[in-house]
Amino acid sequence: MGLFLESIGNNMTASKFAGIQPKKIILIVYTICGLCAAIAGIILSANVNSADANNAGLWIELDAILAVVIGGTSMRGGRYFLGGTVVGSLFIQTLSTTIYSVGVNPQIVMVVKALVVILVCLMQSESFRKIFTNLGKKKVSYT
Repeated sequence: MGLFLESIGNNMTASKFAGIQPKKIILIVYTICGLCAAIAGIILSANVNSADANNAGLWIELDAILAVVIGGTSMRGGRYFLGGTVVGSLFIQTLSTTIYSVGVNPQIVMVVKALVVILVCLMQSESFRKIFTNLGKKKVSYT
């Protein structure tokens, strides 16, 4: 299914000639996405203590991005790791729960998550890694 969807996204005409039915695949994908969104909405509404439709799920998309980045997926594209994303989401939930249980102001959680995003993006940067690699090498002179 993933390869069919990727081929449709790359070139719909070529995928038609390859025997894939793009409209059928797109309908299935939208159905699955809608079902997942409905389940997520039900879970989120069950988790909220008050009926606040405006703020339910606020900034949750940043948690999803952070989970993917912590899981090892590069922000520049490339391969993704589903297991790493699950570990990343568990890390984020553990971080949030720990901050709440310590008694820190809930608005600080976003700052901590932003710092984690910056740190992970810096660690993925080649130039940033080169700086630390060069710092680790000591120059020895034999004069």
